Amino acid sequence: MSSSWLSVEQVADRLDLHVRTVRGYIRDGRLPAVRIGKQYRIAPADLDAFTGRPAGAVAAASEARTGIEVSAIVDVDAVSAGDADRLSTLLVAGSQGGVRESTEPPLRLQTAYDPTRQRLKIILFGGLASVTEILSVIDTVTRSGSGMFQTGSNKGAGSDG
Repeated sequence: MSSSWLSVEQVADRLDLHVRTVRGYIRDGRLPAVRIGKQYRIAPADLDAFTGRPAGAVAAASEARTGIEVSAIVDVDAVSAGDADRLSTLLVAGSQGGVRESTEPPLRLQTAYDPTRQRLKIILFGGLASVTEILSVIDTVTRSGSGMFQTGSNKGAGSDG
């Protein structure tokens, strides 16, 4: 048997899952594995196919998690639906670009607009530098006089992290 085959524990660590979850995937036939004695072994190519990533990407992603990851939630109050849409588009486009260090986790950004409260919620996960950059953009465009908001009714942004 090749030493490149992975144990259930190694797969669970790489995918950040519980060992029982990985065993369940194997029993359901969702993750191909070979049973050797009382243990399962998973080929790296089968793991890559299971995750939908290119070959070797799971190992690289697991090694990249050694850095700092930051989460932040930003609420922008008193913003119209149109202004919220423009701000969301700007932030999503900004999160796609930029140069990140190879060890920094990827930036994930989601937005949700509540029309009854006229509130835009921005949720960020990623490396320290990436999240800081997006927070700086939010600070800049939500300041009074930035020209971002057409209604002029934006009264500020609050942040919880």
